Amino acid sequence: SDQTTLHQAGATAGINLRDGRTRVTSIQAAGAGASEVSLYDQTAALIVPANLKAKYLFDTDGLEVYVPGSGILFKDGVTIVVVASAGATLTITGG
Repeated sequence: SDQTTLHQAGATAGINLRDGRTRVTSIQAAGAGASEVSLYDQTAALIVPANLKAKYLFDTDGLEVYVPGSGILFKDGVTIVVVASAGATLTITGG
Protein backbone atom coordinates (compact mmCIF):
# COMPACT_ATOMS: atom_id res chain seq x y z
CA SER A 1 0.00 0.00 0.00
CA ASP A 2 1.20 3.53 -0.69
CA GLN A 3 -0.64 4.89 2.34
CA THR A 4 1.31 7.03 4.80
CA THR A 5 0.77 9.89 7.27
CA LEU A 6 1.71 13.56 7.42
CA HIS A 7 1.81 15.43 10.72
CA GLN A 8 1.75 19.11 11.59
CA ALA A 9 2.68 19.78 15.20
CA GLY A 10 1.03 22.90 16.56
CA ALA A 11 -0.80 25.81 15.03
CA THR A 12 0.39 27.29 11.75
CA ALA A 13 -0.70 30.05 9.39
CA GLY A 14 0.19 27.83 6.44
CA ILE A 15 2.76 25.13 5.71
CA ASN A 16 3.19 22.85 2.72
CA LEU A 17 3.11 19.23 3.90
CA ARG A 18 3.55 17.55 0.51
CA ASP A 19 4.08 18.51 -3.12
CA GLY A 20 2.38 16.71 -5.99
CA ARG A 21 -0.75 14.66 -6.48
CA THR A 22 -2.09 13.35 -3.15
CA ARG A 23 -5.34 11.94 -1.78
CA VAL A 24 -6.24 12.62 1.85
CA THR A 25 -8.19 9.69 3.31
CA SER A 26 -8.43 10.73 6.97
CA ILE A 27 -7.83 13.76 9.21
CA GLN A 28 -7.28 13.77 12.95
CA ALA A 29 -6.55 16.75 15.19
CA ALA A 30 -6.17 17.48 18.88
CA GLY A 31 -9.05 19.36 20.46
CA ALA A 32 -8.88 22.90 21.79
CA GLY A 33 -11.43 25.68 21.98
CA ALA A 34 -12.25 27.27 18.59
CA SER A 35 -9.98 24.94 16.59
CA GLU A 36 -9.76 24.87 12.81
CA VAL A 37 -8.00 22.74 10.19
CA SER A 38 -8.04 23.96 6.58
CA LEU A 39 -6.52 22.12 3.62
CA TYR A 40 -5.48 23.85 0.39
CA ASP A 41 -4.55 22.39 -3.01
CA GLN A 42 -1.29 24.29 -3.51
CA THR A 43 2.43 24.11 -2.79
CA ALA A 44 3.07 27.66 -1.54
CA ALA A 45 2.71 28.48 2.16
CA LEU A 46 1.11 31.82 1.20
CA ILE A 47 -2.59 30.95 1.38
CA VAL A 48 -4.75 31.43 -1.72
CA PRO A 49 -8.44 31.27 -0.63
CA ALA A 50 -9.57 29.95 -4.03
CA ASN A 51 -7.48 26.78 -3.42
CA LEU A 52 -9.40 25.75 -0.27
CA LYS A 53 -10.48 22.07 -0.51
CA ALA A 54 -11.68 21.33 3.03
CA LYS A 55 -12.24 23.26 6.26
CA TYR A 56 -13.13 21.73 9.62
CA LEU A 57 -14.20 23.70 12.69
CA PHE A 58 -14.18 21.86 16.02
CA ASP A 59 -13.78 22.31 19.75
CA THR A 60 -12.26 20.47 22.71
CA ASP A 61 -13.53 17.05 21.54
CA GLY A 62 -11.03 17.08 18.68
CA LEU A 63 -11.46 16.05 15.07
CA GLU A 64 -11.59 12.60 13.51
CA VAL A 65 -12.75 12.41 9.88
CA TYR A 66 -12.53 9.39 7.61
CA VAL A 67 -13.11 10.41 3.99
CA PRO A 68 -15.18 7.83 2.09
CA GLY A 69 -14.30 6.52 -1.35
CA SER A 70 -10.95 7.60 -2.79
CA GLY A 71 -10.48 10.56 -0.44
CA ILE A 72 -9.98 14.26 -1.21
CA LEU A 73 -7.80 14.77 -4.29
CA PHE A 74 -5.07 17.43 -4.19
CA LYS A 75 -3.50 17.88 -7.63
CA ASP A 76 -0.66 20.29 -6.78
CA GLY A 77 0.12 19.54 -3.14
CA VAL A 78 -1.28 19.76 0.39
CA THR A 79 -0.90 22.96 2.40
CA ILE A 80 -2.41 23.06 5.88
CA VAL A 81 -3.56 25.80 8.25
CA VAL A 82 -4.09 24.80 11.90
CA VAL A 83 -5.71 27.22 14.36
CA ALA A 84 -5.73 26.65 18.15
CA SER A 85 -5.23 22.85 17.92
CA ALA A 86 -1.97 21.28 19.14
CA GLY A 87 -1.57 19.55 15.77
CA ALA A 88 -3.11 17.52 12.97
CA THR A 89 -2.36 14.20 11.27
CA LEU A 90 -3.42 13.35 7.72
CA THR A 91 -3.51 9.85 6.25
CA ILE A 92 -2.68 10.03 2.55
CA THR A 93 -2.10 7.98 -0.57
CA GLY A 94 0.36 9.08 -3.21
CA GLY A 95 -1.93 9.53 -6.14
